Amino acid sequence: MANRIATLVGSLVEATATPYPVDRYLEFIDPMLTWRDTRAKVVDIRRQTDRSTTLTLRTTHQWKGHTAGQYVEVGVVINGTRHRRFYSPANAEAQRGDIELTVAVHENGLVSNHLRSNVRVGDVLSLETAGGTFALPAQRPAEIVLISGGSGITPVLSMLRTLVSEGHTGPITFVHYARSPQDVPYSVELDAIARSVPGVEVRLHYTRTASPEHFAADHINDVAERDGAQVYMCGPAALMSAVREYADTVGISDRIHSEAFTIEAPTPASADQLGGDLVFAKSNVTAENDGRTILEQAEAAGLTPEFGCRMGICFSCTKVRKTGTTRNVVTGDLDSEPDKHIQICVTAPCGDVEIDV
Repeated sequence: MANRIATLVGSLVEATATPYPVDRYLEFIDPMLTWRDTRAKVVDIRRQTDRSTTLTLRTTHQWKGHTAGQYVEVGVVINGTRHRRFYSPANAEAQRGDIELTVAVHENGLVSNHLRSNVRVGDVLSLETAGGTFALPAQRPAEIVLISGGSGITPVLSMLRTLVSEGHTGPITFVHYARSPQDVPYSVELDAIARSVPGVEVRLHYTRTASPEHFAADHINDVAERDGAQVYMCGPAALMSAVREYADTVGISDRIHSEAFTIEAPTPASADQLGGDLVFAKSNVTAENDGRTILEQAEAAGLTPEFGCRMGICFSCTKVRKTGTTRNVVTGDLDSEPDKHIQICVTAPCGDVEIDV
């Protein structure tokens, strides 16, 4: 019934060419009553570890589901400003229904701390369509190795849950790296799956205990090097680099499939790329260039430009560089074309730069 009302109201309002989006009116009636926007209501909150929060979200009818391994952009308003972050649903892939997000809480993470400390059951968040190419193939591999570290557990857990729900009969090895046993979300479920589902083995390694275990070849070589085995991994850059180095050594690099939610270590600026003035033209603010990304320097100057992923994926932070030369901190490439759109989360100024912020 609510969806029919939303459709009717949306059609009428759009027909009048109102200057405001239809959903801005509908949200006064009910934030979950939407015409175009996808939203989700928090229906459950769990604290599985001291460093994470698990949210179960009930979506509006616009949600088209996700494929195991994909991510979704989540929007939340904090002190009047909308912030966006990317999280991978941890539940098995589905076209409809609730989604489950487990958010790692970072010490200085604005959004992650807000989701842990301020969000309550009944609150409504915004969602975008699931995206990303990190996914299992339609023809499931005969043998699968799932590797994760820290918050990277969610996309590969979604894969594991999907395979279990499908009754996959091939061997599955789930390898996860965490600081300690207390930092493993879903530990009870993982243990239950390993005990009850034939062919599934769970291997947990802890990196900050008395005997720390970081990635080593013998953690997976008995399964990853078998004919037909495919490896799917998501986690910190150091973990994934170590796995790729191992794969290159043994000649299985073509079997590695990965997703990353942090950029690799940025390329350092040379001495001649530091200094100068960074001019935020719209805000009439000037800062001395200290070599950090334009987004970081804007925030340090008290500005609040829009951003999303902070790693050059979502393009939410795109602004026009009016003059000057900038450096892509991921690739190291320099660019000085005037009036060009750039992503300020992965772009640093080189000398004097004027940006339309």
